[in-house]
Amino acid sequence: MSSISLTAPRRLRGTVHVPGDKSISHRAVILNAVAEGPARITNFLPGADCLSTIACVRALGVAVEHEGAEVQVSGVGLRGLREPADVLDCGNSGTTLRLLTGLLAGAPLFAVLTGDASLRSRPQRRIVAPLRALGAWLDGRDHGDRAPLAVRGARLQGGSYALPVASAQVKSALLLAALAGEGPLTLTGQIASRDHTERMLRAMGIDLHVSPEQIVLYPPTHPLLPYPLSLRVPGDPSSAAFWWVAAAIHPDAELTTVGVCLNPTRTGALDVLRAMGATVEISDERVEGSEPVGNVTVRSSALRGVTIGGDLIPRLIDEIPVLAVAAACAEGDTLISDAQELRAKETDRIATVAAGLTALGVSVEPTADGMSIVGRGGPALVGAELHSHGDHRLAMAWAIAALVASGATVIHDPEAVAVSYPGFWETLAEVQ
Repeated sequence: MSSISLTAPRRLRGTVHVPGDKSISHRAVILNAVAEGPARITNFLPGADCLSTIACVRALGVAVEHEGAEVQVSGVGLRGLREPADVLDCGNSGTTLRLLTGLLAGAPLFAVLTGDASLRSRPQRRIVAPLRALGAWLDGRDHGDRAPLAVRGARLQGGSYALPVASAQVKSALLLAALAGEGPLTLTGQIASRDHTERMLRAMGIDLHVSPEQIVLYPPTHPLLPYPLSLRVPGDPSSAAFWWVAAAIHPDAELTTVGVCLNPTRTGALDVLRAMGATVEISDERVEGSEPVGNVTVRSSALRGVTIGGDLIPRLIDEIPVLAVAAACAEGDTLISDAQELRAKETDRIATVAAGLTALGVSVEPTADGMSIVGRGGPALVGAELHSHGDHRLAMAWAIAALVASGATVIHDPEAVAVSYPGFWETLAEVQ
């Protein structure tokens, strides 16, 4: 097992170009695969998860050219996907598995989707149950709750479904399935989560109506819909959040992340850092590819503990590991609740984050849906030996903690960052 040893630098300075947004990169490939014609995607995230999406889409008969951060997708239309000759391997990517399951539920083919051991252990009933309610034929281990998942495409019904939890993956799977439905689909309930799918579908000509109470999708009747959508993928705020926290907790720091997605469904981490007292400045705000973007500068700050829960959670679920590091360096207690979804990520992130913080000298109490953290009041962490457990966000969170820890911090399996941020370690060295 490989490892990396880090010590706290004297200062942090720099301008950081974070990778393209992971969620948008996935969707740009999947949606353009069923559009009519070619689309060019730039600033694509060439991380392991998004490469799994490309591999699966190619296996479905779609021509995809990929070089670095540029991708060309030649869409085959809603009815043009080809039955794959082998099992679709989604790797470690829950987004790939769940969104493609939704898309294929209405396609005229049979497919089996699986992934690595971590993905096969994660619950899937959250997408299987609502898709079955629309008329989809799905099966899998544990009565459809675990991959491999088998999908036999069917002409799906319209109707309505109330989302019991706020999940962009579940919402997106249903919207993708509804593209081939016999009538409109209305989603109600917990619909307040990442809205990249909705923005992209509307930009591609799909008749989609969104309000705070419901989302209504009308299946396309025009044979050339969806239109292909060429776009530049904005910087990923979930990746930028590591640099925001690094600058806020380090005693001599100023870091700027450039061209970051500022979609309101994704800026929960910024809201929390501001509430904690962080010095945050946003500049050069603009719209690119139907998404708001801008530059975010964060400077050294005296942080205080806060409460994180409720409607904030869907807007920052992936940033909780690094926000927990910020909480450890704050003055006072931080309570994280309503985040039980963390237990079904690449690792049980409630358990693994709590264990890592404890090793860093922090008093933390895990709960069923979050944790309580007693802040140490400034950069007063203790260097420790930490494990990423193959989880990219844990590996990066522990790297940020090491920037303010006394002594050396050793992180095992640092290569896990390749899932979402292949150049993370190089950028970390550049800003010191």
